[in-house]
Amino acid sequence: MLTETTTRELPEPPSLRRMVGPGVVAVGIGMAAGEIILWPYLTAIGGLGLLWLAFTTLAVQFVINMEIERYTLATGQTVVAGFSRWWKGWGIIICLAGAFQYVWPGWATSGSTVFTYLIGGGDPVWITVATLVVIGLLLSLSKVVYRTVERVETVKVVLTLFFLAVVVVFVISLSTWGDGAKATVTEFGQIPDGITFTMLLSAIGAAGAGGVHNLVLSNWIRDKRYGMGAHVPRLVSPITGQEEAAGGGDRYQFPLDETSMGRWNLWWKRANVEHLVTFVAVCFVTIGVMSLLAYETLFGRGDLKSDPSFLRIQGDIFEAEVGTWLKLLFLAVAVVSLWAAAMGLLDIIGRLASDFLRRNYLADSAKWTEPRLYLIVVWTEIVLGSAILLAGFTQPLGLLIVSTCAASVVTLLYSILLVRLNTKDLPAPIRIRGWRLGGLLLAIAFYGFFAIAMVVTQLDKL
Repeated sequence: MLTETTTRELPEPPSLRRMVGPGVVAVGIGMAAGEIILWPYLTAIGGLGLLWLAFTTLAVQFVINMEIERYTLATGQTVVAGFSRWWKGWGIIICLAGAFQYVWPGWATSGSTVFTYLIGGGDPVWITVATLVVIGLLLSLSKVVYRTVERVETVKVVLTLFFLAVVVVFVISLSTWGDGAKATVTEFGQIPDGITFTMLLSAIGAAGAGGVHNLVLSNWIRDKRYGMGAHVPRLVSPITGQEEAAGGGDRYQFPLDETSMGRWNLWWKRANVEHLVTFVAVCFVTIGVMSLLAYETLFGRGDLKSDPSFLRIQGDIFEAEVGTWLKLLFLAVAVVSLWAAAMGLLDIIGRLASDFLRRNYLADSAKWTEPRLYLIVVWTEIVLGSAILLAGFTQPLGLLIVSTCAASVVTLLYSILLVRLNTKDLPAPIRIRGWRLGGLLLAIAFYGFFAIAMVVTQLDKL
């Protein structure tokens, strides 16, 4: 099933400053479970010997993410819609995988658990349910949904970077920095004792972005008016918005003349810089500093449990060594980070599913517009997530491991599809080639190795 392609002019790219946004949203949503919980927990129990894996994952994700952006920059169409041009089943599989990945409310539950540490008590389950409802209302009432998500995630990133600057000054010692640099180089490729492949697959799924999180870069750059995405109306609220996201086969191409190719090269260069600075660099700093912080305060302790309670222990250490203000700042940053991530993840699955359903099954429907489908998906996820919690599945770390393992497997699947999409479905002058093609093939091998290793390990246990 191939959608019709329309020829339009490639817009003139704006300044790099005006292009900043999609990378901030991606890092804002991604800078949560992995950076706040999973990577610090792995460091606390295994030391700094896995930092090499975090940094390798970020490099791999940069290659994957830019290939996602390449297709939408060139066509205005999301990559999931691109996959579905060959076979609708790819879109169905990815949407179901995304729903499975994010229906487990691990981020929101973790945030609520840390919130109880901050206020001195409370029921994390009901706090999480209330939080999910508030997030649903914010997304439902946003005139342009992307703007709301971008603003929330920007506040979160700024607050987190402020906290990191504080702990660099007041907590992390020079010897810890030296240990981190040494471990990253001398222990490259090694796995510390006590770290399972399931935990590793979860960790790489939570480093930066992962799973369908990466795919929705297509939607975000389209709403930010990147490239040919400028020709596609943005996703808005059916309650307060006036603009409706387009349905049907909204795939565009631009003439391959000298003017257009000059613009394309500038779009591509600035998109790469935007993502490298706002996503990769910020994730690099956050994972690095939070892991060093966990090593400084928690490594070698025998009282750590496999739940977010180690964050409370860290907070008590900050209070004893620096002051109560640092404990409160630390817990507040963790709460904001995890709840803001929960908001972004609901937005992700809402965008993914509504875009696919509208363009493949409901393109001619006047009733089922993309904004209405978006809200239905978001509220369905909220209801299902609340039901999971109320049914008794409330262990935050367990929920996060399920979600992030699923993310790694999904990333493996669509990385394979991206090779075909950006070699066969784009004109020769702008398709993937050279070192980027090699990098994407290495990404497939990277995720494939850990996924296969996890499966083999589980089969051995059985």
